[in-house]
Amino acid sequence: MENMINKLEMIDTSSLVDRVERNLIDLLIKKNLKVGNAIPTEIELAGALGVSRSVVREALVRLRMIGLIESKKHRGAVITNPDLLALLEKRMIPQVLDDETLREIFELRLVLEIGMADLIMERVTPEDIIELKEIVANEPAQTETYQFQIHHEIAFHGKLYEISGNATLKKFQKMLMPVFDFVHKSGLLKKEAVIKKFVSHQGLVNIIEHGSAEMLRNGMRNHLENHFARLFH
Repeated sequence: MENMINKLEMIDTSSLVDRVERNLIDLLIKKNLKVGNAIPTEIELAGALGVSRSVVREALVRLRMIGLIESKKHRGAVITNPDLLALLEKRMIPQVLDDETLREIFELRLVLEIGMADLIMERVTPEDIIELKEIVANEPAQTETYQFQIHHEIAFHGKLYEISGNATLKKFQKMLMPVFDFVHKSGLLKKEAVIKKFVSHQGLVNIIEHGSAEMLRNGMRNHLENHFARLFH
């Protein structure tokens, strides 16, 4: 009996819709279909896969939900360029995320802002410099020893993401800011910030105007030093 059991193959417990969904994605890849190309009709897909149209329809709904296909008048379903952050954005609800996830998202936001120094220095324009100066002019004078308020952070750092010229980064920043605000207000970062002199927003503007990408990376790291200290100590 034991030998007989050992010879049995594992049963595929995934649903029929799951398997059809995977097969459809494999089909799109194998056929080398590109954005704008039409895919076969429900009837054609059902016949090719040997399943009912209802199963194919549900699998196609899933592909629409992840932004892989969309319906076009007179053309049926066509391949689209999926929005990489759309599904993540719908789930980015800080109030229902656990503390560890919130902390890691907070860390991610800090790392992103240090890492985009090269993009900022390469793409910043004189007009951007003027706008940054206008933003920091509205901040308290003591920003070198002052823990920033969230509205100052949104205005200044939002502009940096805009300067980066990376639309995905900019959208990601909009998703992260509510998390950043929530973490600050939630008490998650239990260690009090050590208020000491660090590079202010004004200092960062000076680096962007006159310095280098390396200087900006170091300046941003110093600028966010208190945040890192609260995360890692």
